[in-house]
Amino acid sequence: MKQKILIVDDEPETVELVEFNLKQAGYDVATATDGEEALVKAKAQLPALVVLDLMLPEIDGMEVCKLLRRDPNTAGVPIIMLTAKAGEIDRVLGLELGADDYLTKPFSPRELVLRVKKILERSKPKETGAAVIKFGDLLIDEPRHLASWRGRKLDLTATEFKLITVLAQRRGRVQTRDALLRDVWEYDAAIDTRTVDTHMRRLREKLGPAAKYLDTVRGVGYRFVEG
Repeated sequence: MKQKILIVDDEPETVELVEFNLKQAGYDVATATDGEEALVKAKAQLPALVVLDLMLPEIDGMEVCKLLRRDPNTAGVPIIMLTAKAGEIDRVLGLELGADDYLTKPFSPRELVLRVKKILERSKPKETGAAVIKFGDLLIDEPRHLASWRGRKLDLTATEFKLITVLAQRRGRVQTRDALLRDVWEYDAAIDTRTVDTHMRRLREKLGPAAKYLDTVRGVGYRFVEG
């Protein structure tokens, strides 16, 4: 069964371009032209991923992202923001609100499809070679793609789950931002390393007391510490 991608953009040319390339890559596609329609379709269809413009009629993309993350039914749906707003503050705010990735217009359709594929790969449960990692009351169940604290499920996005899994698997060893971009995001090209910092900040907020396991090594990166 084909995975469904929801494209949210009020520019017909952009919708047509993205839709064509995603269909060529083997995905099913749904579209919405404003924020209100996007929320209705996301909740009704539960897409595998949302490609979301920021500048939308009715409800803007930032608010759509925030509302999708607040709803338990859509909290785990990956979001790629696709927008003409290239400023650093917009990018950081988008990531802090829960976007998994951020691509600015004009964009390469091939790069967008590649990023969609990589994010969806992160969402797949591991079938072989995966393990259950446990530290005190923190449980990271990689085969089931589930993290919990004292038996309560943590609502992590696919990117956040892979980030904590990679750090836990390499516990005690400092991971540079560049290494995390390579191994979590799987990006070969140079990208702003503040993407890592923003995701780490959001991950810590979601972990609550379990955030004690995440240590910042100033000027270098991050590591998972036992207790």
